[in-house]
Amino acid sequence: MSTKDYLEKDYYKALGVSKDAPADEIKKAYRKLARESHPDANKGDATAEERFKEISEAYDVLSDAGRRKEYDEARALFGAGGGRFRAGGPGPQGFDLGDLFAQAGGSSGAGLGDLLGGLFGGGGGARRPGAAPRRGADVESEVTLSFVESVEGRTIPLRKSSEKPCPECKGTGGRGGEMPHTCPTCGGSGQTTTGGGSGFAFAEPCRTCRGRGLVVDDPCPLCGGSGHAPASETITVRVPAGVRDGQRIRLKGRGAAGERGGPSGDLLVLVHVRPHPVFARSGDDLTLTLPVSFPEAALGAEVRVPTIDGSTVGMRIPAGTPSGRTLRVRGRGVPRKDGTTGDLLVTVEVAVPARLSDEARTAVEALRAATSGEDPRAELLAAARR
Repeated sequence: MSTKDYLEKDYYKALGVSKDAPADEIKKAYRKLARESHPDANKGDATAEERFKEISEAYDVLSDAGRRKEYDEARALFGAGGGRFRAGGPGPQGFDLGDLFAQAGGSSGAGLGDLLGGLFGGGGGARRPGAAPRRGADVESEVTLSFVESVEGRTIPLRKSSEKPCPECKGTGGRGGEMPHTCPTCGGSGQTTTGGGSGFAFAEPCRTCRGRGLVVDDPCPLCGGSGHAPASETITVRVPAGVRDGQRIRLKGRGAAGERGGPSGDLLVLVHVRPHPVFARSGDDLTLTLPVSFPEAALGAEVRVPTIDGSTVGMRIPAGTPSGRTLRVRGRGVPRKDGTTGDLLVTVEVAVPARLSDEARTAVEALRAATSGEDPRAELLAAARR
């Protein structure tokens, strides 16, 4: 547990107990809250998952007598402000506690974590920041799907390029596996803080250790001291049904490996969707244009309409349907996350034959003669004169 956590987080408040609560009361409170917030009892609830992590972290500290003592002493020493003071950032009066204790440590750059580590014997929960686990980096990739695959969802192989522990130094970053030590510039935090005026402080990756928090005296010739080497692998990922062109899918824990036992980063997949020759998409609805003959539009007809799964479905065209009218086929669109499905929107387009047989021409001329008294442009012309 980092010193920053000790100063910012109120573990007693997280468990709903007083600061002098006995061990059995702390255990009872934890068990009650853990049952309520456990991920198995709150499927898909991200808030409950975060709450479970919070109370588990609090119990890990308060259930251990030694760590609880160190936690209480650290908060008592710096005001027990429940977040009023922030390591590595500006305090309530416009000063940076990280800078304050770095100056107290002299030119060696020892930080707040080093000071507290010395006060509490350098063990237990007051570990140096450089020894803390570090989350792996997020990795980005791209995939191109057919239109049908984007609607139905697919399990696909994906080539992922990321970093893995260097095979030469086994991830230590030192020549021959030499172990790294805490960066003297940032004190192991991986960041340095500079004053920006008006009581603000700005953090940026440490230039000495490049954000790692650790340095080696004799860098590994293969990885240059980073402890990582480029690697690529093929993994299998599930692209959910209904994914859109340009959408990014986040796959938790499928990115670069963490450091010192930290969790892996995430894999961010940018999805490209190839267009379909027949179907298009409008939200969760699919769209298509359906050619019909003039008799079908004028007299009405029962026609077959293609669907995205390769089958067809019957649809009734009402008599007198004009070209450009859109009809709806329920439940033949894009699957949604809630288990429902969008619709298929069919736009009718009256097809005009390029060539007519003698019999067809005679029939059309007879129709023109029978409807010669009707002017479909009469209303348009009258409205234009107003």
